Amino acid sequence: MRRFSQRNALVTLSDINITPLLDLAFVLLIIFVITTPLLEQSIKLDLPKGGRPEKALTKDDIRVVEVSREGYYVLKGQRLTLSGIERALVTAHRANPNLVVLVRADYREQFGYVADLFDRCTRNGITKVSIATQPEKR
Repeated sequence: MRRFSQRNALVTLSDINITPLLDLAFVLLIIFVITTPLLEQSIKLDLPKGGRPEKALTKDDIRVVEVSREGYYVLKGQRLTLSGIERALVTAHRANPNLVVLVRADYREQFGYVADLFDRCTRNGITKVSIATQPEKR
């Protein structure tokens, strides 16, 4: 009788094809490179210079409202009217009393649009309103 050898079962695979893995990695890299700038800001604005944060805030404490030169408002990527922004901020303020409204506005725009937003916030008890600025170069 002939014995069966275990020799063939112990042979290891010495070549691993990593081409599909590299393709996937490059595709994911390209996707992240393209989408990251879009998540940061939705309107191209030139912010005024100056200012420093007083304390560290969590992401849930901040609502960023962008005001365009044309007078429309953007909150969380959605273009809203002033009344729509007011409703959204009042709802968020009721859920989180530590809410801070950060206004991003182009420094060349008319101040009236920003003043209207500040007025609506103060009338509804939202007192923590700030204007976003670019840090000064030293």
